Amino acid sequence: MTFENHTVEKIGGTSMSRLNELVDTLFKRDEPSKIYNRVFVVSAFGGITNLLLEHKKSGEAGVYACFANDEDDHGWLDALSKVATGMRQAHAAVLSNAADISDADDFVRDRVEGARSCLIDLQRLCSYGHFRLSEHMMLTRELLSGLGEAHSAYVTTLALRREGIDARFVDLSGWRDEREMTLDERIRDGFADVDPARELPIVTGYAQCKEGLMAEFDRGYSEVTFSRIAALTAAREAIIHKEFHLSSADPNLVEGEVHKLGHTNYDVADQLSNMGMEAIHPKAAKTLRQADVPLRVTNAFEPHDPGTLIDDQPAETASAEIVTGLDVHALELFEQDMVGVKGYDAKILELLTRHGLRIVSKTSNANTITHYVDAPLRDIRKVERDLNAVYPSAELTIQPLAIASVIGRDLSGLKALANGLKALAQADVDVISAHHTTRAVDVQFVVPRKDLSQSISALHGAFFQEGETPEVAPEARKAA
Repeated sequence: MTFENHTVEKIGGTSMSRLNELVDTLFKRDEPSKIYNRVFVVSAFGGITNLLLEHKKSGEAGVYACFANDEDDHGWLDALSKVATGMRQAHAAVLSNAADISDADDFVRDRVEGARSCLIDLQRLCSYGHFRLSEHMMLTRELLSGLGEAHSAYVTTLALRREGIDARFVDLSGWRDEREMTLDERIRDGFADVDPARELPIVTGYAQCKEGLMAEFDRGYSEVTFSRIAALTAAREAIIHKEFHLSSADPNLVEGEVHKLGHTNYDVADQLSNMGMEAIHPKAAKTLRQADVPLRVTNAFEPHDPGTLIDDQPAETASAEIVTGLDVHALELFEQDMVGVKGYDAKILELLTRHGLRIVSKTSNANTITHYVDAPLRDIRKVERDLNAVYPSAELTIQPLAIASVIGRDLSGLKALANGLKALAQADVDVISAHHTTRAVDVQFVVPRKDLSQSISALHGAFFQEGETPEVAPEARKAA
């Protein structure tokens, strides 16, 4: 299943909420011939997945969380009604034609009521002793999550057809489909008679499959679908459209001008993901890298700017490319008897994995192991409880901190650690710890959480002098 000279492009949820603007800036082209030979994979409209599952940042319960707790039937039913309301508000804000809005309303009604009936039947089935609701929760999570992408893809198709574009809704969510397929089979089935040269496929970011995307990727599944479509169809390029350019720092945090990256590689993309600034999910990046498909990250609302090209090429010269940061908690285990004894680190890693805590960085010495984790404090407390049971004589401390990081394809020869420490000292930031690996692609500075913004600004000033811009790939300069 391959097409000729096409791109596969993904739009995130925040950008999708500005769909009416995207029609003019992204989907339309100055020449009709440029409209096609593109495949678009879309996320749910901003905020909808939070209503369906749980709020990504605050943890506020959505339909899934209410259904999982099952304390009150009305809880998840009310939450599902909020989803329907949210969906209707989302498409009413981007569709201008009354007939299209009515069509979208009908679509929401069909999908939401179908999900409601399914969950009621599941509850009834599990009221018998032979069935356990817990055994069906991951499938429930997938069912609910798929509603968001199906809705946004359908609405996008309506909006584009209204503008005279031959758009096609490609639903990979498996709605009312009894067939069991792998991800590749689901994609091939969805594209069986699609002709990107003559029509514009609008594809759901969620794909129902045997593997169960959410079990491994949770809410990163849309990028996995996107990357797999690009690989299977032998795309010329994979493109992710965001609301901003990948720049040398957050412009809201630094003084002076920030610079668009222009060109970097998948190694840097992995480091950004580790710091919570995800250009693309690491597993999706691996798929593109292995298929030899370059990735481009653009600003969806600046269609003539080529954005940043991400490929597997090394840097031509050593340079810093981006400064970023992340709030973390330091989980420190001190045990005087640790010296020369194996197994401490393995046990900590086992517990962190069991509780689903993401490790950003770690340090150790003779009797102390510190993991810097990106996780809510309540989850870290669970690990602390289990570690106290395993190592009752150890001292455990949890401290809210932050990591500021300088990242680049090649930092060798820049004295990144020394210059970073100097810049932070001049900014009166008390550096708690610093890490610089032999691979020379990043250097990390652990700082008090209150000093993170100041640290990013200071490091950016040290590594990006006024007028200096990172390398721009020739391919990026030429891209249309």
